[in-house]
Amino acid sequence: MKTRLQAPIALVFASLLALTGCAATSGDGAPAASSDGANLLAEHNLNGLDAKQIIDRLDVLPTADRPADLFASIRPDALLLSDGRGQELSLPMPADEFYVSVAPYAANTHECYFHSLTTCLGELQNEDVHVTITGADGAVLVNDTYRTFSNGFLGFWLPRDITATITIEYSGLSVTAPLSTSGKDPTCVTTLQLT
Repeated sequence: MKTRLQAPIALVFASLLALTGCAATSGDGAPAASSDGANLLAEHNLNGLDAKQIIDRLDVLPTADRPADLFASIRPDALLLSDGRGQELSLPMPADEFYVSVAPYAANTHECYFHSLTTCLGELQNEDVHVTITGADGAVLVNDTYRTFSNGFLGFWLPRDITATITIEYSGLSVTAPLSTSGKDPTCVTTLQLT
């Protein structure tokens, strides 16, 4: 049986996920998981999956197939899941990897800090782009052609606590920008304008 405080807390958690999925600023801390977390995973066929596996599964879903009743916000240290009905769960991210979603664009973008797997949309959907990510030490971490997901994003698992440079090329246009993966860095990069 829920106490009078549990319902408002669940509402605040769900609102936080909805607002920060594609939010312009960072937030502090992650709400704790509720006892309904196992049900949440079961209802979305995510039983037995860790944060990395859930992200990898949701990221590649066609936009039309992404669950409208599931909020999935990627933070540097946790994947926050909620369904808006009081079921919520916080899963730890891998200790040695950082997930960053990037949405290159030519004309239209949105402000974002923490990537939402179910609501963020970028301009270049299902388009081939060449991506190079080079660490500050000169090590090439990524160098390949990728097709953007149906939501216009690409996702990369990178080592934690590095500084790097990302270059994206598309149809004669390109962009180069710094990228870093510390605990305070964004998981959603929507500032990569192709020129």
